[in-house]
Amino acid sequence: MKIVLAYSGGLDTSVILAWLKEAYDAEIIGFCADIGQEEELKGLKPKALRTGASKIYIEDLREEFARDFIYPMMRAGAIYEGQHFLGTSIARPLIAKAMVDIAHREKAEAIAHGATGKGNDQVRFELTAAALDPHLQVIAPGGTPRSAACSRAGRR
Repeated sequence: MKIVLAYSGGLDTSVILAWLKEAYDAEIIGFCADIGQEEELKGLKPKALRTGASKIYIEDLREEFARDFIYPMMRAGAIYEGQHFLGTSIARPLIAKAMVDIAHREKAEAIAHGATGKGNDQVRFELTAAALDPHLQVIAPGGTPRSAACSRAGRR
């Protein structure tokens, strides 16, 4: 089995990478979207490989993010509690789209993310994946018990 994992290099996704590899006896392909975070990308590739990924994609999505997500968000005035733009949450569908593309390229059976059930990121990842490829399994190790179980079961 091949799984494409949204990988940031942080503790959560590093543990998830190792867990997925063992629990699913899977080849893990890391993915990180460069949407302008600069410092966080340094050393990411060697860390992912040391942690057990067979390869990692770091794709520059800055232009698409600005053009297709940030600019429309600003035009719409999408401001959370009147204080800040929804930049992080608006990036999730773009990241999921790129993950689905890589899953197709790599002939992977699943994608995985570390979004917890505490917020809406899990829903953003999973609904985007379902819309783009309803046959692609989504594994949510950090999700709520119900959605993690549903995700593991796949959408076949």
